[in-house]
Amino acid sequence: MELDHLNSALVRGDWQNAEAILARLTQGAGAHPALIYNHGKVLMELGRHSDAIDRFQRTLAAAPDHAAAWFELGRAAVAVGDLATALTGFDHALTLDPSDRDARRNLGRVALRLGRYEAARTAWAGLQDDPEARLALYRIACETGAPEAPRLRRALLDTHPDRAAVLRTLVRVSRGAIPLNL
Repeated sequence: MELDHLNSALVRGDWQNAEAILARLTQGAGAHPALIYNHGKVLMELGRHSDAIDRFQRTLAAAPDHAAAWFELGRAAVAVGDLATALTGFDHALTLDPSDRDARRNLGRVALRLGRYEAARTAWAGLQDDPEARLALYRIACETGAPEAPRLRRALLDTHPDRAAVLRTLVRVSRGAIPLNL
């Protein structure tokens, strides 16, 4: 009966009611990992990211191969500014599901923010067809002094669909010297 009420609350987007039901269903040590995971998702909807992190960690303690829980742990950790935990979450999610483009993209973003250029390069390299990945790979090449940076810059200038994003990236890596003849 309580699961019917939970389902109804979830369908309606009644996060407060869903959270109250899930809190009761997940309070014991033997709670099912799927319920704990869903409790974390509902807490994310309520903006309670720190509490969601706890639920995703509980899910992973019970089901370490739960790729979606690793991904959501990464999302919640980004929301609270814990980039190290976010990096771990997205990395595990991608390891468990190498086809997860969202995990790959988020891993690349977080690794880049942390200055973990090799991890960022590896993540973004799997998305070379993505315009954001092309910008990130150029930025990484510039930051690391890679010899392919001029070739990547030329490719961005010639073919990237978002000229404003290209200019922002050029400014970001320019170190005070933007080429005026683009």
